Amino acid sequence: MSSPRPLLYLVATPIGNLGDITLRALDTLRSVDVVASEDTRKTGLLLKHFEISKRQISFHEHNEERAVERVMSLVREGRSVALVTEAGTPGIADPGYRLVRRAIEEDVPITCVPGPTAFVSALVLSGLAVHGFTFRGFPPRRPGQRRRFLEVDRDSEHTLIFYESPHRLRAFLEDALAVYGDREAALANELTKMFEKVRRGRLSELLDSLEERLRGEYTVVIAGRSRDGG
Repeated sequence: MSSPRPLLYLVATPIGNLGDITLRALDTLRSVDVVASEDTRKTGLLLKHFEISKRQISFHEHNEERAVERVMSLVREGRSVALVTEAGTPGIADPGYRLVRRAIEEDVPITCVPGPTAFVSALVLSGLAVHGFTFRGFPPRRPGQRRRFLEVDRDSEHTLIFYESPHRLRAFLEDALAVYGDREAALANELTKMFEKVRRGRLSELLDSLEERLRGEYTVVIAGRSRDGG
């Protein structure tokens, strides 16, 4: 017996280079009834680029609770919905988790259309160990909370991966250096774009290399604690 046709699709979209969108993602966006978008303006540009005309509804962290209800109301009516975020895979440091949980609870057919995820690209480009890693997403903004957040993984042997904004990157690296010591690390920025840049070195070296003005989100990859205690 075949599975029922999904009514909810989690569709990964490019993190920078439009050429990274998959054929399946395009087919899905063309076929669904509604697109739930974290940023309707950016999604509108994406849809226009690929000559797709589709109704959009807003779905972002500030309206997520209401948006979940709206999406669930649509799928109960038998309408298919694609969830897309500003870039990358829904639910990875972006809205989506609550909707997935709700769909599972209500036995709504759901599937994922895979595609780009920034932390995976950054990890494999970092040159650090990939056999075990921990993705930690965005750290807290306040210094004390950020230090405690980092200390949770101080003794982990897994490679650690974080997202950070350009406005807090320097403070984050300073805290990481204080908590973890001068470990090997990598900074990835503008991944998949024309000016993609990956810097590798010790945390102290990466701190010294930072420009005065930084732009775009960064993915920070930090080596895990070595078995000899370093």
